[in-house]
Amino acid sequence: MAREKKIYPLAEGLTTADTYAVLGDALKFQKHKHAWKVWRALKEFGCVVYPVAEDLKRVDGSKIYLNLAELMDKVTVVVPCLPTERLKFLVSEAAAAGVSKIWFQELTWTDELQQECENAGIMVVRGCVLRHKAYPIVGVHYFNPCYWHGLRAAKVPGKRYGK
Repeated sequence: MAREKKIYPLAEGLTTADTYAVLGDALKFQKHKHAWKVWRALKEFGCVVYPVAEDLKRVDGSKIYLNLAELMDKVTVVVPCLPTERLKFLVSEAAAAGVSKIWFQELTWTDELQQECENAGIMVVRGCVLRHKAYPIVGVHYFNPCYWHGLRAAKVPGKRYGK
């Protein structure tokens, strides 16, 4: 008998049932920067997640897609983890790929991108993915800014293997 997948709420109507594309580059995935952390966190939450980077083929054994066009109608949410200067064509590419929501991380949102999303009919969600991760209170995680930013945010419980 297969176990039923639990669905947890995230930010502003997003859930763990959505499919995600994390947009980054080689530096952000290979050096375990924000894009890698977001990708790993969404995987730990039980989401279907596709990493997207133009200059990389694999990360931790997973295939990396070159662009959103390769994920046509597979993804409902795009999570950009790039500087705003590199997001000029994000909204048009997302709309062409059938994406309905963009989850902007800290420092990736601008008024221009907001206006483009409204014109394209794409829902905008703002805030960090990592704020939904349950951090232990003891140890160095206590000093992690994501712990404090997400203090009152809905948390996705960690996986308990073997139970």
